[in-house]
Amino acid sequence: MEFKNLRLDKRPPLAVVTIDRPKVLNALNAETFSELSEAFEGLAADPAIHVILIAGAGDRAFAAGADIRELVSLTPEEGRSYALRGQGVFRRIETLGKPVIACIQGFALGGGCELAMACTLRLAADDARLGQPEVKLGLMPGYGGSQRITRLVGRSEGLKLLLTGAIIDAREALRIGLVDEVLPADGLMQRAEALAREIAANAPLAVAEILRAVDEGFDLPLDLALLRESVYFSGLCATADKNEGVQAFLEKRPPVWKGK
Repeated sequence: MEFKNLRLDKRPPLAVVTIDRPKVLNALNAETFSELSEAFEGLAADPAIHVILIAGAGDRAFAAGADIRELVSLTPEEGRSYALRGQGVFRRIETLGKPVIACIQGFALGGGCELAMACTLRLAADDARLGQPEVKLGLMPGYGGSQRITRLVGRSEGLKLLLTGAIIDAREALRIGLVDEVLPADGLMQRAEALAREIAANAPLAVAEILRAVDEGFDLPLDLALLRESVYFSGLCATADKNEGVQAFLEKRPPVWKGK
């Protein structure tokens, strides 16, 4: 795939998507959203790719937010379409069926923070800065930020960030649970790749069903969520990979997954 605003590097079982607009701090404009959608649809369909990393070009930003120039003349009707488009792309990333790891260096603000929150896991360099400063523009998050941040860090911490528009550093983001690990900037991608390969070494169907069970069960009453879990567990019992995994364990050898 050839993109104007992204770089896509496939290194099976991994792929790295890089937002490549460093001159504007990797701001997310309409064209970039379209390319993200196309890239992730392709990766979802590629059986050789098991885990995806997403990063920003350069060392100043993961993504500094939406392209402000596109916000200037938005009417209410256009604003709704604008929000729904971004929500759709991020929700697709969130429910891809493959883990997506955000590799955050520099700024992850507004839409950039929302993109990171839609990923499965978030690793941050020690120079990362995260926040949802839309309120300072007379706006609010439109790509899911008001919903995901409270789910990740809790209602009070989330509301404090949303209502103040504060930008926090990586250590504070780790403390409240907005990111999962903080690393030296020069070790960020190395750690992300190591984590991705650790995940990719597991059965891809099992990984996909774990992601689905957690996503679908998160807001359900526990009894209903447990029923969902039992359905997905039983489905995996019919797979060749389950048979291979159990046999490999008994034979004390590494399993060979087929994704079937």
